Amino acid sequence: MSTQEILKKSKEAWTNTGLIDTDTKNRVLRAMAEQLRQDTDKILEANNTDVEKSRGIISDVMLDRLLLSRERINGMAEGISAVAELPDPVGVVMEEHTHKNGMVIKKVSVPIGVVAIIYESRPNVTSDAAALAFKSGNACILRSGKEAWNSANAVVNSLRTALHDCGIPKEFVSLIEDTDRRSANEIMTANEYVDLLIPRGGHGLISACVNNATVPCIQTGTGICHIYVDTDADLEMAVNIVNNAKTSRPSVCNACEVCLVHEEIAGEFLPMLQNAIGNRVELRLDKAAAEYINGKAAGENDFDTEFLDYILAVKIVRDAEEAIAHIGKHSTHHSEAIITENHVTAEKFLNMVDSSSVYWNASTRFTDGGEFGLGCEMGISTQKLHARGPMGLRELTTYKYKIYGNGQIR
Repeated sequence: MSTQEILKKSKEAWTNTGLIDTDTKNRVLRAMAEQLRQDTDKILEANNTDVEKSRGIISDVMLDRLLLSRERINGMAEGISAVAELPDPVGVVMEEHTHKNGMVIKKVSVPIGVVAIIYESRPNVTSDAAALAFKSGNACILRSGKEAWNSANAVVNSLRTALHDCGIPKEFVSLIEDTDRRSANEIMTANEYVDLLIPRGGHGLISACVNNATVPCIQTGTGICHIYVDTDADLEMAVNIVNNAKTSRPSVCNACEVCLVHEEIAGEFLPMLQNAIGNRVELRLDKAAAEYINGKAAGENDFDTEFLDYILAVKIVRDAEEAIAHIGKHSTHHSEAIITENHVTAEKFLNMVDSSSVYWNASTRFTDGGEFGLGCEMGISTQKLHARGPMGLRELTTYKYKIYGNGQIR
């Protein structure tokens, strides 16, 4: 089916179905979760095709993003079930007042409509996006990268089976069949059919969408995340946090890419850090850091790169003010952290760093819809309108005003 046909059918399904009640939504979501579990073997077979095609072409770290297992599919199903347990974000009366002429004016949350998601090589995005879109009353159009298309197709087929069995049009969840650049451009300019576009992926994908889309677009994902280790830090805590933020899963957008270290503790902290991470992480060091530990000299772009790999840029700074200034210049406004026991310095950092999620004595790896109590996430917005940070159900709604009168005229 062509991209235009898929776009049209999705819009028609959403427009003609009307609002789906909460009980039906939750019943469908539970059926989706169960269907995923039943179709695990089919999904794994499709995923194996994708993995084998990509082996030797993409890095091992990126291959891990693509890989599914029984445990990961079960996790996807659990994510859908978790969304079913969350409050319905649609139909909430956000504000209400009575006009002096007696009209009752209500501001009520409603679905956005048709939400398109363009993403790359993470198959779990398929089920997360579909679950969140459906619970918030939206139809979703998924456009996967070619590396993950077979996996995404298997997941979508499973979800559509559940939709059909529950009497809901299967077009509420659709996957674009064409994976070349043309289909992405069609989605970006589909003003007649798409109400919101959410890109999830690397800098190139997000920039292409933000720069070329004529439909409303939310900038997500790219994470040049910083951790600043202050002079008043508990150094063992700092080592543990930086190690976790860099190495627990380096291919994700909330992984730490830059470590800033106060000059007064650099001589003690940096050898501790290098001893903890061993040879797993390639360090890109500024001149001052290179005086204390071994690594490669940082290039001019290393403090502006989302490595998504076992690479960490390290810079020594004079104080928290210089750290904050560096982050302001180089950050993508995703997630940043300060490690310190000084409450005043910490609050200054939390207040002055202009990112969607700012941490005190905790790993940036917690910037995640599930960790924030949202069930799962549609993406992590690094802009300010209309959503910021992990996007859950509430961020997939807009609102309308409902006005109740009894003959008032102006």
